[in-house]
Amino acid sequence: MLQTCRALCSQAGPPSRGFLPLRFDGGAFQLKHTKELTRALLVLRLCAWPPLVTHGLALQAWSQRLLGSRLSGALLRASFYGQFVAGETAEEVRDCVQQLRTLGLRPLLAVPTEEEPDSAAKTGEACYEGNLGVMLRCVDLSRSLLESLSQPSFMQLKVTALTSTRLCKELSLWVRRPGASSELSPERLAEAMDSGQSLQVSCLNAEQNQHLQASLSRLYRVAQHARARHVRLLVDAEYTSLNPALSLFVAALAVRWNSPGEGGPWVWNTYQAYLKDTFERLERDTEAAHRAGLAFGVKLVRGAYLEKERAVARLQGTEDPTQLDYEATSRSYSRCLELMLTHVARHSPMCHLMVASHNEESVRQATKCMWELGIPLDGPVCFGQLLGMCDHISLALGQAGYTVYKSIPYGSLEEVIPYLIRRAQENRSVLQGARREQELLTQELWRRLLPGCRRAPH
Repeated sequence: MLQTCRALCSQAGPPSRGFLPLRFDGGAFQLKHTKELTRALLVLRLCAWPPLVTHGLALQAWSQRLLGSRLSGALLRASFYGQFVAGETAEEVRDCVQQLRTLGLRPLLAVPTEEEPDSAAKTGEACYEGNLGVMLRCVDLSRSLLESLSQPSFMQLKVTALTSTRLCKELSLWVRRPGASSELSPERLAEAMDSGQSLQVSCLNAEQNQHLQASLSRLYRVAQHARARHVRLLVDAEYTSLNPALSLFVAALAVRWNSPGEGGPWVWNTYQAYLKDTFERLERDTEAAHRAGLAFGVKLVRGAYLEKERAVARLQGTEDPTQLDYEATSRSYSRCLELMLTHVARHSPMCHLMVASHNEESVRQATKCMWELGIPLDGPVCFGQLLGMCDHISLALGQAGYTVYKSIPYGSLEEVIPYLIRRAQENRSVLQGARREQELLTQELWRRLLPGCRRAPH
């Protein structure tokens, strides 16, 4: 699996010391309070119960009717909200980030705002403009959490918070056509963003063209503000029906903000290894960025929309775009990871990677390949996990000196709980597969209750 990495070792120079594999044995849990470990164990066990995830919104509504909003809210804050959310106010977020910093971890803020495909919720320019204000404030908060400009600050960006999924679907259909017109080239969109001039696309009607212009303006303003505040934007991938348009928007922003003179990459794209075409797209995009002289930032994930993608494919009678099974997805992730680490070793500092994975084997592969290629621990490769998930991996990485980010949603209960339930439904395989973390949490709790005991009694 690491043949390409080994082939490049002679170019990277010999490692200064022997490779020390990370141990994900839960030893780093000793850094956390017993209260935190107990909550984590309880919440992860509840999240592994399929009915709770499937019917989360209905159960939340039932809880409010039965217990009242105040008591129901208090229970959520003490459990799920407290486990996965930084807080509601800027001060609460800062407190959470300070706790992470003492553990060797960094924040990756995520605004829980997005538009679901075919959503019945009413949206319009006023709604998207309101979301723009939220995103700009998130940029400011992300910057304020780090004291030094020398430290990169990251935040996640959902494009569907700033533009409609209907427009993204229309553009995606057009982009997918063989010989798609150059009127939708990243360069043309970047020019429209820069100049503010009206952009007319033949596949869209007058209203859609107006909405496209407004959407480009919002994206440009977020990227411009992020660049001025030294915050890197990690754009989330979404559904395959939207992704071609999202990638087009990212490419347009990259033309403007990822040029060598900007010291980027300031705009990153996300690649989902559970899709069959991801390796080929990643290979094509890395080479295209290199030829264009643009910095290239990648967040590599396994992907979270598996069940919905397969359901849509069955409904439409189209080919399933996802990998056959989890093992095939893992092989895809491994190939993409090797490709990107090789590219980083050759083209750093113009190429950066976030290894966003909750899988121990993928993290081990990344750290081993980094060592073989001579990529420094605090260099252009970082790691990412969700707040409240896989802390035994995050803490082990952080304590070993790797750069680790925790994806941190924040906001009110009303804003965040529906967002968390959607993320839980999308990541149910990860939640149900968190048995090892539960075992490690149990061992650490028993060790504290019964000194000298490393395993829970049977």
